[in-house]
Formats: sequence, C-alpha cells, structure tokens
Amino acid sequence: MTMTSSYGSLVPFLLLTALVMAAVSESRRSFQEIVSQSGGDAATDGTQWAVLVAGSNGYYNYRHQADVCHAYQILKANGLKDENIIVFMYDDIAENEDNPTKGIIINKPNGPDVYHGVPKDYTGDETTAANLFAVLLGNKTALSGGSGKVLNSGPNDHVFFYYTDHGSTGLVCMPVGDYIYANELMNVLKQMHEAKKYMNMVVYIEACESGSMLQGLLSKDMGIYATTASNANESSWGYYCPRDDDPSKYDTCLGDLYSIAWMEDSDAHDLGKETLQEQYLAVKKRTNLSHVMQYGNTVLSKAFLSTYMGQSSKKVSSVPLDELSSSNSLAVPQRDADLVFFQRQVQKAPKGSAESVEAQKRLDEQIAHRSHADLSINQIVNHLFGDSIAASMLTAVRPEDQPVVDDWDCLKTFVRTYEQYCGRLSEYGMQYTRAMANMCNAGVNKDRMEAASIQACSGKAE
Repeated sequence: MTMTSSYGSLVPFLLLTALVMAAVSESRRSFQEIVSQSGGDAATDGTQWAVLVAGSNGYYNYRHQADVCHAYQILKANGLKDENIIVFMYDDIAENEDNPTKGIIINKPNGPDVYHGVPKDYTGDETTAANLFAVLLGNKTALSGGSGKVLNSGPNDHVFFYYTDHGSTGLVCMPVGDYIYANELMNVLKQMHEAKKYMNMVVYIEACESGSMLQGLLSKDMGIYATTASNANESSWGYYCPRDDDPSKYDTCLGDLYSIAWMEDSDAHDLGKETLQEQYLAVKKRTNLSHVMQYGNTVLSKAFLSTYMGQSSKKVSSVPLDELSSSNSLAVPQRDADLVFFQRQVQKAPKGSAESVEAQKRLDEQIAHRSHADLSINQIVNHLFGDSIAASMLTAVRPEDQPVVDDWDCLKTFVRTYEQYCGRLSEYGMQYTRAMANMCNAGVNKDRMEAASIQACSGKAE
C-alpha cells in the first residue's frame, strides 16, 4: 500500500520533469537552428549580398565616401563579387579640386587607396532615397538612372547593409532629395522580410542619433541583427581628423570612429574566426565617445563575420589591434567636422589673398547658418511652450524601448514646415529634429508649427 502511494506521488513529478526536459530540448534545438541558419556553425549554400551607402556629398564630408570605399575593399578582398555588391556614393571626392591626391581616396593617415575598383552603381543625382528603397526591394522598374543593379537575393541568402553619413532623431540623409525616416526604412525592411529577400540580414549604421533609426521599431522576429554608432540621443564621431598643428595635406576627417573601428577590426581578422558579437564588443570598446548599440535578433550575432562579408586567409592590415585601439588620432563630433575643413582652409590660405577672403567667407557662412538654426528653433519652441518648459522640449528623450516619435507623418510635416520658412536644416541643424519629435509627442499640430516658424523666421527661408 505504501509503495503504491509512493509510486502514485512520483507520477506528477516524472511528468513535470519530462515536460521541462522537453522544453529545454526544444529551446536548445531552436537556438542551434537559428545559429546554424545564421552561419554560426556552418556555411550555407546561399549568396552573400551587400548594399553600401554614403549619404553625403561635398569634400568636407570626405570621410563618408572613404568609409564606403573601404567597406567595399574588405568585401571584395574576402570574396564577394561585384555583381553582389551595390554601392551608393555621390563620387565627388576623388577628383575634387581640394583633394591633394587626385583619383585616390584614403580612409586613414598614410593609408592605401580605397577608391580603385569601387563599382559606381548610383552616383550624383542617382543617390536618392527612392533609388535606395528600390534597390533593397529588388524593384528595377522603380529605379531612376544608375547601373540597374538591385538586390536579387532570396530566402537562402545573407544580406549586409552598411550606411554612413549624417543623421538625427528619426532620420538620416541622402546626398540628393528627401531624408530617410526611420519608419520608412523599417517599412522597407518589413517588405524585404515578407518577400523572403534574405535568410538573415546584418545592418551597420554610422550617423548621429543612429539608434533612433531602430529603437522601438526593429522586432526580433525579422531575422535582422543591427548595430549603430550611437544611441538615439547622441552624436557619432568623425575620426582621423587633422589637428591645428597637423602638417597633413588633407584638411578633412578621413573616416568615422565607429566605421573605422569595425573595418580595421575586419582588416585584422580572419572573418571566418570572428563572430559578429565579438566584433560588436571590439567596436564598442574602441568607439569610446558614443554608445555603440545593438538591435534586433542578437542571437544572430553568434554568426561568423564571413557569413555576411566573405572570407579570405589574407589579412588586409598589418597594424596590431592594440595599436589601433590605443590610437590618439583626433576625433570630432560629426556635426563639427565641416568646421575642421573650413577652418583649415582659412589657416592655410595666404593672408590678404583672394583665396583667404573666400575661405573666410565660407567659414563665416557656416557659423551664421548655425546661429540661425539655434535662434530659430529656440524661438519656435518658446513661442509654442513658453520659457518654463522650452528647455525640456529640446532635450527630452524617450525610454530605449520606445520609438522617438509616435506620429511619423507629424515629424515629416514639421521638418518640411521648418525648412519651408526657415531654410534647410543642414547637418548642424538636424540635431533639432529631436525637438520636433517632442513637439509632435506633445500634441502640437501643423498650423501651430507653421505659425511659430513664420514668426521665428519672418516667413523667409534662410
């Protein structure tokens, strides 16, 4: 009797144990499937694709196109084919009159030429948001100009997307035309996922407030792992910038800190032996002036870099990683990097020359535009909210699990309204889209924003 009772009491325990073990087994199986599919355990039969985007133009923005050219060289050296690498760059740097080495672009002091061989898929007026979206979606009929290359990827393929340029709360730039807003990019990524345009995808974004492009938006079930140069509330940094006493013939920053960190790390490693997570940690350590973030499905970071970037037994760089990490090269906030160039132009021009006068004029114009942006935005916020809470509208940030704005159409409308009456935001003025997002979240409508903009700017665009 006692034995029967004891046996009976064990039945629920044994059943519970079996259920727990089954759940653990399923969890392990699911985890290993994900890692395997992402390339963590073995290579797949799919194709590796890459889309590389430099979102700026102008010689003072040299670094962004240099970043993209360097990224291309890494992928090419590791076996990706040109037919699977799609490049957006305005292409006004290599032959620019301010470039001391015509036809050559470098991404670090005394570095190699990274411009040679780079496919010129979308250049000049072709570098638009509309063309980029068409490329990502594989929609040739929506293209306007360019090489015609689009992402012809499928459900077994791995896609690497790298963007570098200026950004701000909720948006990033393109050289020509409209901004790319976070919700627009997210809609394109969702369409790619629904159309099975990839098995898994990796996204790297270099821009100020780049975290705002993904924060609260990128879900874990889309098969995308992403890292950004900064969180949703801070600047990213230009790198390899000339110091005041630097005799360098280059008067502009040659790269960006986060971008340099991931690319020089890739140069120095066998990509088949380093995982995305290991690179993220290395980049996070080196990029010590902003908070490098990760979003999406972080399980995918168990994959080796070679899953997305190819693999070669050769190392492109001979510089030890500890030397890279301890480099004391000058870093400058992205929005101040243009001033480095214009100030250097003034310093180098012969005093009293026409060249000196023109250089000073260009610098003065940059400073005046900054003052205009500061003053006009502050007047708009004060008009709408009064002095008591104006400061909070400029600086308030949202929790990391929430998008920066609830109504994206409101943010787009406010940006257009401001630019209609007060002039283009420019790289510096873009920092104020945070205030516009906060105004949208506070319930300000278009009519009030328009009235405040007219009052602040007298109805005339700067």
